[in-house]
Amino acid sequence: MATKEKSLLILIIFILCGLVIGGLIGELSSNVSWLNWLSYGQQFGLLTPITLNLGVVELTFGISFKINISSIVGIVIAIFIYRKF
Repeated sequence: MATKEKSLLILIIFILCGLVIGGLIGELSSNVSWLNWLSYGQQFGLLTPITLNLGVVELTFGISFKINISSIVGIVIAIFIYRKF
């Protein structure tokens, strides 16, 4: 059972790394004319954070996702590398 949990954790780490590296490549390629299609994507989530003031404590909630084509490619490559790993 511990190996399944460890395997799932490693898969999640690989996917997150692929997502971050793919997003970075997408942002860097947006200035290159023949690679700017990699930066095409969509942003969704709470664009303005929600604030909850309880008098003593003030909590701010917000989450936003920005997915582009290179992020999706990065996830696919990360899953492929995970299967070989």
